[in-house]
Amino acid sequence: MNYICQQTHTAIRGLASKFRDSHVRRPLTSPNRNFVACPRIALRCLSPNCPQLAFILAFLVALTTPTLPAATVTPASTPSSVATTFAVLPADPGPWQQILSSVGFQPQSADSADILVLRPGATAPAHITERVEQGAFLVLEGQTTPAESFGFRAARDIVSVVNVEDVHRPKLPIIWQKAVELHKFEIPKSAQIFAKERWTSGPLIAGYTSGRGAVLWIAASPGDRGYERFPYVLQALTDLGLRAPFRSARLWAFFDSAYRARVDLDYFAARWRASGIAALQVASWHYYDPDPERDRYMKSLIEACHRHGILVYAWIELPHVSGKFWAEHPAWREKTALLQDAQLDWRKLMNLTNRDCFRAASAGIKDLINRFDWDGVNLAELYFESLEGAGNPARFTPMNDDVRREFKTAQGFDPIELFHTRKDAESLRLFLDFRASLARRMQDEWIAEVEKVRSAHPDLDLVLTHVDDRFDTGMKDAIGADAGRVLPLLDSHDFTFLIEDPATVWNLGPQRYPEIAKRYQPLTAHANKLAIDINIVDRYQDVYPTKQQTGTELFELVHLASSAFPRVALYFENSILAPDLPLLPAAGAIVPHAERTTSKLTIDSPNVLGVSWKGEAKVDGNSWPVTDGSTLWLTPGTHTVEPDNGAGAPHILDFNGDLQSADRSGKSTIDLSYESPSRAFALLDHKPTKIEIDAAASPLTFLTTDKGTYSISLPRGQHLVTIQTE
Repeated sequence: MNYICQQTHTAIRGLASKFRDSHVRRPLTSPNRNFVACPRIALRCLSPNCPQLAFILAFLVALTTPTLPAATVTPASTPSSVATTFAVLPADPGPWQQILSSVGFQPQSADSADILVLRPGATAPAHITERVEQGAFLVLEGQTTPAESFGFRAARDIVSVVNVEDVHRPKLPIIWQKAVELHKFEIPKSAQIFAKERWTSGPLIAGYTSGRGAVLWIAASPGDRGYERFPYVLQALTDLGLRAPFRSARLWAFFDSAYRARVDLDYFAARWRASGIAALQVASWHYYDPDPERDRYMKSLIEACHRHGILVYAWIELPHVSGKFWAEHPAWREKTALLQDAQLDWRKLMNLTNRDCFRAASAGIKDLINRFDWDGVNLAELYFESLEGAGNPARFTPMNDDVRREFKTAQGFDPIELFHTRKDAESLRLFLDFRASLARRMQDEWIAEVEKVRSAHPDLDLVLTHVDDRFDTGMKDAIGADAGRVLPLLDSHDFTFLIEDPATVWNLGPQRYPEIAKRYQPLTAHANKLAIDINIVDRYQDVYPTKQQTGTELFELVHLASSAFPRVALYFENSILAPDLPLLPAAGAIVPHAERTTSKLTIDSPNVLGVSWKGEAKVDGNSWPVTDGSTLWLTPGTHTVEPDNGAGAPHILDFNGDLQSADRSGKSTIDLSYESPSRAFALLDHKPTKIEIDAAASPLTFLTTDKGTYSISLPRGQHLVTIQTE
């Protein structure tokens, strides 16, 4: 017992500081040694070594995570109270348009913008102090006359800045690629320092509120891309009271329960939904083999997510099946080109070409799907190893007897010879092409297996996660991934094709996502079924200012990805840093046009959109029922929003689906239409008493939360719904 107490005491001292700054364990080694195409393959699931440490970790998670406010409907506000616009002076906006537009702000003329950025060389507009007092946000860049007039004055001392400490993540290394010589600044006594030079504590970002507005000063340009120096500029503005005008709730996130083994699942489900997450892709290999305790956890996770309007998908990582399956079937193990068992990182790969292995794994997958109330299945990364291709025989697969026999029958030689006596490029090309066709065959087989289960689970969605081989064309030969072979399956199967950018391009900027989209759209007529996966992990390349994407860099990634693809997934929920969670929904919102007058707000968006709006509202002249009192949810298209002073009840607080219309047909009745590739969830603030789907009475079941909300599950597809409440 003394040992346990000592261990617990040490853990309390260490974890309190380490937890806040912990990253997902770096999944990638050097590019020339044991390197793989994606973090999922390389991830080693971590779990505490003792119950006491697990309990402490769970306690610290709860302690360091912000509490979500309960949804309430308040009196209506006016459009003028919603900050939506920015302007940059002088004419060259530098990186500020990228920064501010990444969370939904729209460019506007300087005389009426809600946010005004004054760069070096700019002259402060007349009455700027009064504008700040009345609610404007003023951003001052560098050593300028306007900055000095607001109390930010350069001293004589010069500081060489390369290492930055930010209050939002004090222990996160923020390293500039090149040192910059800057004056040390004196700042107003009322100003809060948000970022400083790590060793001299010289302020680099500071600000203060003034009346209804605020002033933010930044010592130097954020960098050409907007994030090379100060990742948390937007968080500083948020701390000063700025609220993003728009939000999305369409993000997917990958989830591994090894990182959330002993947490309050309802609390985390509410946190995820508040961060814009619509679905979790759950690492299901932990649950392939039935186990009463693990099964209880998974059922509780799914119910908590459904209660808060989050879908849950079974993320399946074939040819890894499970640790037990590997142990019980050594004869079915995949082989590398060294003819060793293919246990690569945490994945234990099985030979799914073997028909006995295929049938056994398929039976287990079907049992896994039937055992839990999944909303969908994600067949992820169903191809081979490794990123280095045939150049690394220790990781190169498949080299099992079945594959070798099939290839030899077709081509006349054993592919193992490629790693010994047969070194010509033509022979290698034959096997690499065969390998890519084999990956395509596996994907077709497993899609068919999941579709068999759909007969008993008609609401089940299907996703195929596939590493990109169009932007990084080396992926086809490296791992057998060939999107050109797989995408035609969309003509005959209903699934989402989720593109994962490989580790080799993680150092490239956000602009890669529109370029990736351009390369895939000609390959299929089903562009609405394409999605993109962003890996939020430490990168092996030399990147600045942070190893992991965070702050403005992350928001620009999410925003440009959301503009290029109908759906964006994040890998993974545990690696997203806490300062980024509140602004993630804003980064995912796409608003090509927004225009505000004193009485109305006109907005255009291709997706369901959340608008920052307090209280009741009319949309296109009609009382609108889809609001939680602080966010108004609109259908895709162009809409006009204005205040509604009438009492509006009931409300749909949140809707997880593609909402197409909504209105109140009575004091206690809401009509809506929607479309969804999976089930959809509607969250209500009044208890439902009756539901009709497509004009037919439907059985009414719902889940409740401790905040008095009610979650109704609705079927997959396109439907008209009438909900009656108390």
